[in-house]
Amino acid sequence: MCRRPIVPSNSFVMAYAAVALACRGVEGPPTTIVEADSADQVLFGVAHNVTTDGMRVVRIEADTAYFYEAAQITELRQLTVVFFSPQGAETSRITADWGRYEWRTGNMVARTNVVGITPDGRRLTTSELEYNKMSNRLETDEAFVFDSPEEHLEGSGFSADPDFRNVRATDIRGGVRN
Repeated sequence: MCRRPIVPSNSFVMAYAAVALACRGVEGPPTTIVEADSADQVLFGVAHNVTTDGMRVVRIEADTAYFYEAAQITELRQLTVVFFSPQGAETSRITADWGRYEWRTGNMVARTNVVGITPDGRRLTTSELEYNKMSNRLETDEAFVFDSPEEHLEGSGFSADPDFRNVRATDIRGGVRN
């Protein structure tokens, strides 16, 4: 016997149709694909530009995006965030296994295998990195490693602008390169 799932009105009709069509063939073990609970929309291969006063300041890319309208957030898988200067040049690129974008504030968080790089060779690695749009700062309270042509730093707290020029760190180990 083929069981059809109960599909909420805001779920994907195509998924329901695929399951219904699959039920017409030879019976086999049930197969279920479970997406993030209660996502209002799920998109694949997402690219989104964030602008301020008509200028692109951030591009968000993700393999998969789960949109939650009531909470005004998007959960992102295989995330890349690219920051741009006022002149439109790329200033840094952050990658992570997953992240979250808050629609109302423009704030973001990247988690798991977070790597930030700049075109001039600055590199940050950590497990979590938050972006505060109002202060235009990247911050973490987690352990980090930061390398630039001039210095190597390790510590337990990091804050910088998106191009990694104005860096503040806590519990610093390392320093200026010879």
